[in-house]
Amino acid sequence: MPAAAGRTGRAASPAILVLEDGTTFHGTSFGAEGESFGEAVFNTGMTGYQETLTDPSYCRQIVAMTAPHIGNTGVNDEDPESRRIWVSGYVVREPARIASNWRSRRSLDSELRAQGVTGIAISGTRALTRHLRDRGAMRAAIATGGDPGELLQRVLASPSMTGADLAREVSTTTPYAVHPPAGVAVRYRVAAVDLGIKTATPRSMALRGCQVQVLPATSTAAEILAASPDGVFFSNGPGDPAAAGYAVEAMCGVLAERVPVFGICLGSQILGRALGLGTYKLRFGHRGVNQPVKDLRTGRVQITSHNHGFAVAMPGARQIPESAAGPLPGPPPGPGPEHGPWTAAGLAEPAPFDTAYGPAVISHVNLNDGVVEGLRLLSAPAFSVQFHPEAAPGPHDAAGLFAEFCELMERAR
Repeated sequence: MPAAAGRTGRAASPAILVLEDGTTFHGTSFGAEGESFGEAVFNTGMTGYQETLTDPSYCRQIVAMTAPHIGNTGVNDEDPESRRIWVSGYVVREPARIASNWRSRRSLDSELRAQGVTGIAISGTRALTRHLRDRGAMRAAIATGGDPGELLQRVLASPSMTGADLAREVSTTTPYAVHPPAGVAVRYRVAAVDLGIKTATPRSMALRGCQVQVLPATSTAAEILAASPDGVFFSNGPGDPAAAGYAVEAMCGVLAERVPVFGICLGSQILGRALGLGTYKLRFGHRGVNQPVKDLRTGRVQITSHNHGFAVAMPGARQIPESAAGPLPGPPPGPGPEHGPWTAAGLAEPAPFDTAYGPAVISHVNLNDGVVEGLRLLSAPAFSVQFHPEAAPGPHDAAGLFAEFCELMERAR
């Protein structure tokens, strides 16, 4: 788009997006000017850009939106999922020239500028998405002006997402409580471990009568259990689950006491590691609001909200290593053990596998690629899902999982 278009009332400076394989996209800047580094990923959601920007799971990532127009409804004060924008950079095709919504308080451009987040508008978001889908998520940088060759060298020197311990970076440092709204009685006390929790998550539990005490990511099992909660929740969050050993240790301590446990996203990966399973980095991850997931126990398929770049490996599966020389290698031909011994048709609940806490099963799988999407212990009150049941702004197919957690706490009394 030419600078004279005036989409934000100011001249747009030239900007570049450089990927670690040397691919370069030229466009115009919006948001803050300067430069930013992170892992380039794409989000397929058609709505919810404000929730995406403020989701802590996107920490240290440059997010490209596949929806063509972003910023149409501006930015409000009701929808943020955390205290700030967490993305490192933002890539869109067409930033809205005008923000129009009765709740809008600011434009997206002004919000990005206020929080120091660099953005770039490029005509080739489809080409970028196809490239990341084919080659895998990779390190990248956005810069206002500058030399692509010099920027590439700095991209190659930037840290990888593999091995990154980011949960403690985005987590609260001080415990706080979320209470049920007026007229809703307190039925359960939940300790929620904040690995990158979204605002909608404790709010969803509070609507069901849960008094939620949100705790820092590094809380020990003793600290989590100190208030004798009816249940413990492990939240979503960014980074490599293999780097969050403190959370795995806390999960093991909670499971040993047989307190009901519910984990989502990173919390599901933490449960997987506590049960002795491996985790691995996906080629390009699942990010968006349109992922079909099958509950292998009931056969029900739900359309779900996702934001993760790592996954739990199948019991006994070989892991997919990240190549030191470049993007992730592709999956082997046909159904591979790292993606589950299933095809999209004819899925059935697999045989239980042994853990230190009794038998467990893979409870959910992704119908697009067979990735593990949920875990369940058979003789202990613990389960998890890889997707987001709070799903702001949607879809809401999986919202009933919070009620299932409440039922688990009720049966454990």
